[in-house]
Amino acid sequence: MQAIHDGQCGLCTHFGEHHSNNNVLVTIHTSKQADAVMLDECGHPKHAALHLKVTPISGCDGFQPAASA
Repeated sequence: MQAIHDGQCGLCTHFGEHHSNNNVLVTIHTSKQADAVMLDECGHPKHAALHLKVTPISGCDGFQPAASA
């Protein structure tokens, strides 16, 4: 497990947003830790057509903080 910080995908509202009630995502948001090899989809509107799969430790300029769990 690795620590996740603001600005990284694991804490972004777009990380796995199509299944945001998933227990794994809720755990990442509350513990701020995640398995670095986990992949999930990026739902950011600018990236949607690319169907990106990102890790929780990835990041981009489109970061938007996820709502508190």
